[in-house]
Amino acid sequence: MNTIHVAGGVGIADTAMASYDAALADANLHNYNLVAVSSVVPAEATVEAVAAAPDLGPAGNRLTVVEARRTVGPGDEVDFREGGRAGAEGAESKRAPRRRPDAVAGLGWATGPGPGLFYEVTGEDPDDVRERIEAGLDAGGDLRDWELPDRETRVETVAAEPERYATAVVIAAYGESEPIL
Repeated sequence: MNTIHVAGGVGIADTAMASYDAALADANLHNYNLVAVSSVVPAEATVEAVAAAPDLGPAGNRLTVVEARRTVGPGDEVDFREGGRAGAEGAESKRAPRRRPDAVAGLGWATGPGPGLFYEVTGEDPDDVRERIEAGLDAGGDLRDWELPDRETRVETVAAEPERYATAVVIAAYGESEPIL
């Protein structure tokens, strides 16, 4: 394992799991059993952003990953007004308009002369997700006292659809898959 591939995808379907599977298919990572790890990049690894993951081995194998994932569904409407509907109970005319949030998933990575870090964030706004990724990478580097000058970010966004589920994923796949049995 010398290359960590970072791929992202989005999916829309009638169930939350089906939308997740569709997002994984969009990233070409749908045929593996994903095993999540914390967010440290080994010093000897190269991180490469790709449109879709290459073939990383046979279907059903175990694949080590860092994953950012967000799914929104039919019941995930929120108020436009910050703070929700406080004080508007029972007064239809005082209720704020409702909206369906987007699903946003982002993964940032920082590397340098030694090990590096991944930082995963989800939310509703791509700019906010990017800002929180940068803050997280800064905090992680400071905590470890690591110099991490080389940084990249991948963010995927999918708009919610009425009565359907939408999922956005960004996944860092560590090397090749391995047999699970």
